Amino acid sequence: MNKMKGRNNLVIPDFNQSPCIDKVGVEERVARFQTRSIKTEAKMQGLKMALNMIDLTTLEGKDTPGKVKQMCYKAQHLHDVHPGLPTVAAVCVYPSMVGVAAKAVSGSGVKVASVSTAFPSGQAPLAVKLADTKFAVAEGADEIDMVISRGKFLSGEYNFVFDEIAAIKEVCGEARLKVILETGELVTLDNVRRASDIAMYAGADFIKTSTGKISPAATMQVTYTMLEAIRDFKLKTGIKIGMKPAGGISNSKLALHNLVMVKETLGEEWLTNEWFRFGASSLANDVLMQIMKAETGVYQSADYFSKD
Repeated sequence: MNKMKGRNNLVIPDFNQSPCIDKVGVEERVARFQTRSIKTEAKMQGLKMALNMIDLTTLEGKDTPGKVKQMCYKAQHLHDVHPGLPTVAAVCVYPSMVGVAAKAVSGSGVKVASVSTAFPSGQAPLAVKLADTKFAVAEGADEIDMVISRGKFLSGEYNFVFDEIAAIKEVCGEARLKVILETGELVTLDNVRRASDIAMYAGADFIKTSTGKISPAATMQVTYTMLEAIRDFKLKTGIKIGMKPAGGISNSKLALHNLVMVKETLGEEWLTNEWFRFGASSLANDVLMQIMKAETGVYQSADYFSKD
């Protein structure tokens, strides 16, 4: 492994020696996070925090400039009846829609993220992936969400995966790089930990569970495994890495459980959208419903909230 160049000239470990994960231990730890009692005031704070950590996303073949503009409006005005709400963290689109999104959220503080590297499969030559990324950055992307080559990873070609991430990082410029592991295809928590380590040493600014196209996606067991990898990396290198669970987090209760898990694993300093995100567009409406219930005493119909 010493032929590879890591970020900040780090000594690159042998990824074949990544820690083995105690699956039973992880499940027991996650179960405890889900039993934490959250008081009313803390719950409201957590709900607003979760809203501000969401990456609203549209990644469909039928995406149009009009649909992207509508999503960008929602990102900045989550519920016009309640003007005091925060914005979401970012909007996430395909590279072809980055220019539209960048114009629509200009000056709002909402970031523009773009998927890249032949999302969601990753099945393309490196030259295509680099061009994909360069185009998105040139169009105004603040963040790049790339996918790793899962076939190469599962074949044990860890050097290939590392070098590809490092190459994408190099062309990101000032854009932050989120590396999607697609954990549903990695099968085991041991693989999730190994892929997390590879991504962080290769230059990831965030590690992300999933594309949202594969099930299972962001289970709490997977997210906890990745949070532990981030904690260990920070202890070894002093470098802070962000985390983005994506896919399957559709309700407020699960979002709050995740925030508890982040706080108890990494600490409060990770509880900002600079270091933690939810890739879950449908989560926004459930959080909004919970906030309105807490403030008015009644649930509003889902019809009061736009889907995009």
